[in-house]
Amino acid sequence: MSDDVIVDVHCVKHVYAGGGHVDLCGQEFIVKRGQRVAVLGPNGSGKSTLLKHILGILRPTEGQVTVFGEDPARRYQDIRMRIGAMMQNVDEQLLGPTVFDDVAFAPLNFGLSREETFRRVETILRALKIAHLRDRLPHYLSGGEKKKVALAGALVFSPELLVMDEPMEGIDHTSRLEIAAFLQTLHQETGMTMISTLHDMEQVSRLADVGYVMRHGGSLELYGTITELFYEHDLSQYNLAPPTVVQISKQLQQHGYPLAHTLDTAAFTRQILALLPPK
Repeated sequence: MSDDVIVDVHCVKHVYAGGGHVDLCGQEFIVKRGQRVAVLGPNGSGKSTLLKHILGILRPTEGQVTVFGEDPARRYQDIRMRIGAMMQNVDEQLLGPTVFDDVAFAPLNFGLSREETFRRVETILRALKIAHLRDRLPHYLSGGEKKKVALAGALVFSPELLVMDEPMEGIDHTSRLEIAAFLQTLHQETGMTMISTLHDMEQVSRLADVGYVMRHGGSLELYGTITELFYEHDLSQYNLAPPTVVQISKQLQQHGYPLAHTLDTAAFTRQILALLPPK
């Protein structure tokens, strides 16, 4: 496996205790160093199951998963500090009696000194602009604040890979913009590899550059840049509605307007203004 390949999921089948199963086959799921990858698909397609295999929470019945060259289900402790994770239900992830204690929990349990742990916790709380919440009880915070605390816990080790399951779910518009902006800046500054499952198509281009589209049952059917996926494929068959800017752009293109493919609303607006007669 190339050193550039961080995650490789090859035709994994998972059978649940109740008898249900997910077949993560079709496209081979490969994530290279520095990529921001979105996993898209309808509810029940197996997006969360895929992430749980990457994190070693689940062990495949068939197939192979490697993360940093290791089997995460068997050797997760060897790669634990290289991976940060924010799960879909953050309430299950928040363990400490205060925000500070929660973010400090993993470093202290993995043997970091109290001095180094406190330095790291203060740094990430300030970066996420939640230092003022350090003494608050996590479970009494707003949805957006809880997501930021969980994200702080995921990033306290400065991991090489960040895995996020529906990071924008259940939070208000302002919190979505703040978290997206933080993650964009983090990627620009560190080149951190990121994998996100998402169902809000309006947010995809803010969090990912490339993506996989899954069909119900786990089949990985499409791969490409986010722009290619939205403009060159009919995602309605996967129960996915493209962002508003794509829907409007496609309609105008059908009427003969020469618009370049873009997911950026400002760039789209500039194209429209260029087509209009001067005031």
